[in-house]
Amino acid sequence: MSFRRRLTSIAPFGFIGLVLALSALVANGGSTGSAGAAGFSRTVDRTSLPIGDGKVTYSGPRKGYVYACRNNLGGPGGPGGGAQVEGPWIKGDGTFDETAKPTVDGSVSWSSAWRKIWVKKSKRVIRGNGLPVGQTTGEYPVSSSDDAYQYDRNPNSISSRSVRASLPRQPKRAERSSCVPMGVIGYAKNGVAIFNALDALDRDAVAHEVQDRCDGHPQKEGVYHYHSIPDCLTKKESKKKASGLVGYALDGFPIYGPRGNGGRILTNSDLDACHGKVGKVYFEGRWRRMYHYVATYEYPYTVGCFRGAPVSGG
Repeated sequence: MSFRRRLTSIAPFGFIGLVLALSALVANGGSTGSAGAAGFSRTVDRTSLPIGDGKVTYSGPRKGYVYACRNNLGGPGGPGGGAQVEGPWIKGDGTFDETAKPTVDGSVSWSSAWRKIWVKKSKRVIRGNGLPVGQTTGEYPVSSSDDAYQYDRNPNSISSRSVRASLPRQPKRAERSSCVPMGVIGYAKNGVAIFNALDALDRDAVAHEVQDRCDGHPQKEGVYHYHSIPDCLTKKESKKKASGLVGYALDGFPIYGPRGNGGRILTNSDLDACHGKVGKVYFEGRWRRMYHYVATYEYPYTVGCFRGAPVSGG
């Protein structure tokens, strides 16, 4: 068994950041909380992340929630799946220690993995076989000799499949946001499917389920997927700059990593009900001010609802 080794406190300060932080401290009467004025996040404690259990809605968007499509699993508590035993990283105060979670053993390379993303007129075309390009996976099904087995006995194998998605190249925000399904809600830049934040029991999948070193695992049809954007896709990024593109949602809007301007960590307080915002990002070779989703360390992690009109996941 291996454990995640991650920084649990991220505080991107320069001189200006220090001045802002001290100003926020004074404004808050000396409070040392994690958010100051205008949602300025000074730290993210990954040993004590809020668990998203119960934060699912079926009637409409809600900030910090997953707006799930009721007809995919027949409502709350769909059939099967999910971790079988609550791990010791789940705390009694409603938080979990992400750094203490075990990971599924193994480092399997996929030489057959491929994906291609290109622009064709008004469409962004994604093709591939669903296997991770440039990353390894754990060994699935989870072996009984793996310590992860005592918590999450994932019996599924990873399989290749045909990925064919044509997304809007210039997505527009819809008049009304729409729900996200159980299953594919987007694709990471390495070709791996992105699912919403829920497991099959409508719990916080990132908190409860045990994944591999790149935070992925397969479901019953063999689709390897993420419930959050893994560190293995952002580990080479500067901590003093905004994060780059990490994937696309099925409505065509891009998904960016957790850092905003100056490298500060973004949280739910910075985002709307769909887990996105309007801001300047580097997109298609230039800086543009546009709507985009943000992959944060907080539930619901990637997309809480679709801000645009989604297409089929392929």
